[in-house]
Amino acid sequence: MSIAPKSVLDAGCGEGWLVGALHNFGIDALGIDALPEFINRARQAYAGRFKVASYQDLSQRYLNECFDAVVCNFSLLGNESVSCLFRQIPSLLNSGGMLIVQTLHPLAACGDLPYRDGWRPGSWQGFNERFKDPAPWYFRTLESWRALFQESGLELFETREPLHPETLQPASVIFMATCRSDAHWR
Repeated sequence: MSIAPKSVLDAGCGEGWLVGALHNFGIDALGIDALPEFINRARQAYAGRFKVASYQDLSQRYLNECFDAVVCNFSLLGNESVSCLFRQIPSLLNSGGMLIVQTLHPLAACGDLPYRDGWRPGSWQGFNERFKDPAPWYFRTLESWRALFQESGLELFETREPLHPETLQPASVIFMATCRSDAHWR
């Protein structure tokens, strides 16, 4: 499937780098984040549109627009908040639109803990000293991710597992999904 969206919602955009990059390619992108300080930094650093909004805020009525793609790039940390976002996705996508999620691969993120869903302590390993007090995050198995897509009216059409160049172990997982025909409830 060709991925050439004209409009993108970056859900959990952080400091806005992806919206800025998409804007440079002529793609209309809106970045949302629940933290006003991230949105303020994004507005200062990048061209594009930015809005303070939580996943619970999202709906087509709240944003008053739909998108060719919704992207979640390492931004899905919670349990209920992520489930809430996924339930909103069908109402945020144009016909034929897609959800693209990149997150830590469960095999890489599991560590020595049991391979089952649940809350895990956060870590800023690999980040600079500006990053303090890491938040806990909700771990999902591959099976649990697939179930979340299914329960939300989304159909996975591709899963990619980029490998770490040195360890050759899965570093992340990229899920691509479209709405099932019975899930568009606008």
